[in-house]
Amino acid sequence: MRVLTRCLLSLVFLFSLVSFLFAYDCIVERVIDGDTLICSGEKVRLIGIDTPESSINPHIEKQRSLGDIQTILYYGNLAKKFVEKLVPPGTRVKLEFDIQQRDKYGRLLAYVWLPDGRMLNEVILKEGYAMLYTVPPNVKYENRLRKAYREAVEKRKGLWKF
Repeated sequence: MRVLTRCLLSLVFLFSLVSFLFAYDCIVERVIDGDTLICSGEKVRLIGIDTPESSINPHIEKQRSLGDIQTILYYGNLAKKFVEKLVPPGTRVKLEFDIQQRDKYGRLLAYVWLPDGRMLNEVILKEGYAMLYTVPPNVKYENRLRKAYREAVEKRKGLWKF
C-alpha cells in the first residue's frame, strides 16, 4: 500500500512539474470572442468552455439550442464584453497547458490564469457566460469547471438568467 501511495504521489508531482514546464506568461492583445484570445501573437482557445459565437460562422449552427442566430450573437457579444473587461489589451496572463497543446486549427489550448490568481476559464463559467465543453484528453480541471458551471446555472447568472 505504501509503495502504491508513493507511486501515485510521484505521478502527481511529475504531472504538476510537466504542467509548470509547459506554461508561460503572455500579454493579451485582443479578445476574439468569449473563449478565444490573441496573446503574444498566438491564438489561444480556452480549455473546458464554449461561449456563444459573437460573429456569424459555421460553428453557430451547433449552438442553436440557445435560440435563433440573433440571440446567439447577442449572448456571444455579452460573453466577449465580459472577457474584455477581465483581460483588456496589455494584461499579462499565464497560460497553462493540459495534455494537448494545440487543436486541429493550430490554436493553443490553455487554462488562462489572471494576474489575481483566478482561472479565466472558471470565472467565465462561474459568471454564466459559457457552457461547459470538455474534450478529452484535456480534462485536468474538469471537476472544478463543472462545479463553476452548475453554480452559474443554479444561480441563474449570465446567459442563464434569460
